Amino acid sequence: MAAGASLKRIKNIAISRPILYGNTATPLTEEEKANPAVSPDHTHSWTIFVRSPVLDMKSDAASISRVKNKLAVATNKKEASPTPETNHELGFIKKVVFKLHDTYANSTRTIEEPPFEVTETGWGEFEISIRIFFPTEMGEKNILLYHHLKLHPYKKDNIPAQIGAPGGAPNANEDEENTNVPQPVDSYVYDELVFNEPSEQMFELLTSRPGALLPAKSDPNDPSKSYSLQTEAEELDRLTAGLETVYQQVQKTKEYILQLEKEKETLSQ
Repeated sequence: MAAGASLKRIKNIAISRPILYGNTATPLTEEEKANPAVSPDHTHSWTIFVRSPVLDMKSDAASISRVKNKLAVATNKKEASPTPETNHELGFIKKVVFKLHDTYANSTRTIEEPPFEVTETGWGEFEISIRIFFPTEMGEKNILLYHHLKLHPYKKDNIPAQIGAPGGAPNANEDEENTNVPQPVDSYVYDELVFNEPSEQMFELLTSRPGALLPAKSDPNDPSKSYSLQTEAEELDRLTAGLETVYQQVQKTKEYILQLEKEKETLSQ
C-alpha cells in the first residue's frame, strides 16, 4: 500500500468487480454412504462458495473434483490431490462468513483466504447467509447475501409446456432412462460488487489487481468464457423482448376491456 493513502473518498468514481456465489451438489455414492464418518441420512455432498466468474460450475470438472476431494479428506483422512485455483481476482476480499443450518456443528464458518467455500454433506435444502468482509483499513462495509442451498434438479414434468398451459413440458420423459444416473446440481448467481466513491486505499487495492474483465464473446468450449459481454447483450435483448411482449399483452387486455365496456353500454340501452 502506497504511503499517504487514506480513507478519503474519491468522488464521482464507481468500481465494480464480478463474483459468482451459490452451490454445487453431487449425490453420494454407495461407497461414500457406507463410510462411518458420513451420517446415514445424508444423501449429497455440496459446496457453498463465493468465487470469480472465470470459473463456470456447469462445466468446471475441477470444481466437482474439489468437492469429492474435500469429502475424502473429511471422511477417509486421505490427502486430496491439488486442484487449480484462479480466485486471485478476489484478493480485495478479507474473509467470507457462511452461516449454515444450526444442525451443523460450528454452523458459522469463516474462510479467510481463497477458495472462499465450505464443503459439507447433508440431505435437506436450506437458506445460507453469506457475509463478505473487506480489509478493515479500507473503510468499506461488509456485504450480506443469501443463497438457498439446492440439492435436487428441477424435474421436466414440473415445467409447463408453455406459460399458462397445464401439463408437463413436451418430451418430459424422453430422458427418463437417465433419471437413475446421479448428476451434479449447480445453483449460482452472477453478481457485481459495486464500490461507489471508494476510499483511496480501496481504490488502490482494486486497481492494483486484475479486474476479472469479462471477455467479448462466449466460448462454449471454454468454461472461463461462459460469462461475457456477448451473453450480457443477449440477456438485455431477451429482457427487451420480454418487456415488449408484456406491453403488447397489456395493450390487448386494454382493448378487450374497452370492447366489453362498449358491449355493456349497448346492452344497457
